[in-house]
Amino acid sequence: MSDLLLTGISELVTPVGSGPKYGAAMSQLRTIRRAAIAIERGRISWVGPESEWSGRSNETIGLGGRAVIPGLVDPHTHAVWAGDRLADFEARNAGATYEQILAAGGGIWHTIRETIDKSSEELVALALPRTQALIRSGATTIEVKSGYGYSPEAELRMLEAVGQLQTQTQARLLPTLLIHLCPEDPVARQAYREAVCCDLIPEVARRGLATAVDIFVEHHAWSAEDAEIILACALSHGLAIKLHTEQFQRVGGLELGIRLGALSIDHLEVCTPQQCKLIGSSKTVATILPGVSLHLGLPAAPGRALIDAGAAVAVGTDLNPGSSPLFSIAAAMSLATRLNGLTAPEALTASTSNAAAALGLTDVGRLEVGLPADLLVIESADWRELPYTLGHTMVSQVWIAGQRQII
Repeated sequence: MSDLLLTGISELVTPVGSGPKYGAAMSQLRTIRRAAIAIERGRISWVGPESEWSGRSNETIGLGGRAVIPGLVDPHTHAVWAGDRLADFEARNAGATYEQILAAGGGIWHTIRETIDKSSEELVALALPRTQALIRSGATTIEVKSGYGYSPEAELRMLEAVGQLQTQTQARLLPTLLIHLCPEDPVARQAYREAVCCDLIPEVARRGLATAVDIFVEHHAWSAEDAEIILACALSHGLAIKLHTEQFQRVGGLELGIRLGALSIDHLEVCTPQQCKLIGSSKTVATILPGVSLHLGLPAAPGRALIDAGAAVAVGTDLNPGSSPLFSIAAAMSLATRLNGLTAPEALTASTSNAAAALGLTDVGRLEVGLPADLLVIESADWRELPYTLGHTMVSQVWIAGQRQII
């Protein structure tokens, strides 16, 4: 006996297995035609061809011959911020580069100034509609970073906001402490680094405010040497680690992340063929962010080369006010097929099981017995309409833990 049986599924398509190396081939999908799914207490209790169902259910809902895929996982967002970056947008359109704007005190620094004095309640009010937009686009698990607070106190408020946000949404939120920018002056940088390692990271770990620590390794941000100290501190406090790196320059961040066993290395727009092979020989997930390439006009991360080198590739929105105002994980999936060279099956794997692996999760991103019933009903009999269609959502229904969401 199940609580609910979903029938009338034209095709159910899901990745198989969990963990990054399952996704290395990036096309290991299981397809069940004319399928059904039984749900009990929010989890999948049976899945297979509808003709083989022999149990009973308290309720049956027909999906009208539509396709079903797992709920999408967004492994990289900055959904909590205040203010806007419209002046930056105009400056870039006039010819300024992202790095020039940042070096002049704009960009991320501007968002920090707008965010640093906001209460956690104010930040929740701003972030909730962004989170809801991601859910409408098909995201059922969402990583949310801090990083715009800068001061330890403001960073803690940002993470507290993510915790409060979790109580207002059924999507699963994964909070990440992002160590974003740092002072240019070496003495001030060392003092700030010590505050991060001695005060901020221990407090975040003690209070359970984040599951991972991320760090921005680039010119005008952290060096690989500084990052190693901070990431080692995170590991010593039982937190997973991630890196923003190889976006503008190659300054050793990728190699550091591989050596320290990072869950993921994100951006990778300037990743070389040799670096692709390095990631391919590791367990670290390569998270690509096509919204950034579109918005900033940057060369796209070499998704095709990464996959061909054996890397597990994930796709995220990088939702943020400055470099990727992209509020749809389905759109990120679509862009990955056009900008990064992924096939539709690879993009689905990258947006589900591999994105889960980039967050250290093994219980989402697939439709299997025992896993949460997080699934999407596509407004078509063929799931490929989702990455194919631009400018219109093909997500008809979003289900999280066996409950249909109002979208």
